[in-house]
Amino acid sequence: MENCIFCAIAAKQVRAAIVLESDTCMAFLDNNPITPYHTLVIPKAHYRNMIDVPVMVLQDLTELMHQVCQIYAQKLGIDSFQIFNNAGPHSAQTVWHLHFHVLPRYGDDAIKFLAHRNPELVTQYPEMLEKLK
Repeated sequence: MENCIFCAIAAKQVRAAIVLESDTCMAFLDNNPITPYHTLVIPKAHYRNMIDVPVMVLQDLTELMHQVCQIYAQKLGIDSFQIFNNAGPHSAQTVWHLHFHVLPRYGDDAIKFLAHRNPELVTQYPEMLEKLK
């Protein structure tokens, strides 16, 4: 897609610190990292987010994420990860090309995710599930 930085990286028109690559996907170090080895995993083809990606591509992405985690565990001794995706305008997605973050976590990092919880939502589960039928 025109003007998509991740498409340009996938086409190797823009340099990236590539960690791993398959025929359909690519993993590279994030240019705005949260922790050392913060890695982005993208499909080479352009998909906007989780809503429009085919399952087969999602399977390839998952396999490459697994390989990244395995390499980091074996070569670097990293034993903790957060894997996340922001999909859509209300989720903090800023690059409109599907991507997953593989975020190594370390015992001394001060990163807080999901700090705010809403346990009262549990009481709404029956209604929420009914809407899915």
